[in-house]
Amino acid sequence: GMLDMSVLNDYIIWLAEYRDVPLYQGYYHMWQYTSGGQVDGIEGNVDFNLSYLRISDTREGEAQEGTYLLPEGEEGPEEGGEVEAGHKVYLTFDDGPSVYTDDILDILEEYGVKATFFVVGKDTEEARESMKDIVEAGHTLGMHSYSHKYSEIYASVEAFAEDFAKAQEYIYDVTGVKSSVYRFPGGSSNSVSKQDMEIFGEYLHSQGVTFFDWNISSGDGGSAVLPVETLLKNCTGTVEKYSTSVILMHDSAGKKTTVEALPEIIETILEMDDTVILPITEYTEPVQHRHWDFEE
Repeated sequence: GMLDMSVLNDYIIWLAEYRDVPLYQGYYHMWQYTSGGQVDGIEGNVDFNLSYLRISDTREGEAQEGTYLLPEGEEGPEEGGEVEAGHKVYLTFDDGPSVYTDDILDILEEYGVKATFFVVGKDTEEARESMKDIVEAGHTLGMHSYSHKYSEIYASVEAFAEDFAKAQEYIYDVTGVKSSVYRFPGGSSNSVSKQDMEIFGEYLHSQGVTFFDWNISSGDGGSAVLPVETLLKNCTGTVEKYSTSVILMHDSAGKKTTVEALPEIIETILEMDDTVILPITEYTEPVQHRHWDFEE
């Protein structure tokens, strides 16, 4: 059976009008009407591409894609697939899911903002639920390795590839999303890896995966718990200097003040001129500490 187009159109219009924030990537959960009159719930990802809506139906892991014209008068983003603004800001959360993931998701929803979660391999029921919640709310799920153990991951390309496959397959098994963005534990500029990081960058490139570092750090990665005022200043103080700001934060049990600071961080950024908060997608300009040229 085909998707019911009236339901689809209502959904697209809802996306376009959502909190007056243009939303070009989201998650849908609609009904598919089968010829027998029964109704099946289906879930998947929505990608706006110019005037088209691409739908992946991920039931039973079988991706069936259909492309539908957007209704008259509804336009997708400019060529390149991302909303235009002088300052694009990407909120990123590493190391989750955690006890705070739900709180972070609630705050993001309150402000109608989409973010990016670089998760690690936490094989618990709570973590799996949180990963589903992240995707269902339209945020981007990225990989931050499976084990996050530097000595193991960076031992060799083979070890890195094994951990990468585990991380990507875990996210896919849980959410039906094949993640295509990665954040290296320690970043691409880390001084922990005994191997040259370029070999791992090259491996990601071979897998069609883009890595993202950051150019703004909240400072919440250390053992000290920073006060809300410090986090606010760290996250927002230099946004107006950059056309693309990728902000590093952590979704982690010890980082309570990060959650407390988040509403004010979002409000401060949203009040800036010509500034939008977006999730990382395939259209996002990468922010990378190390630049390698792997073009064939």
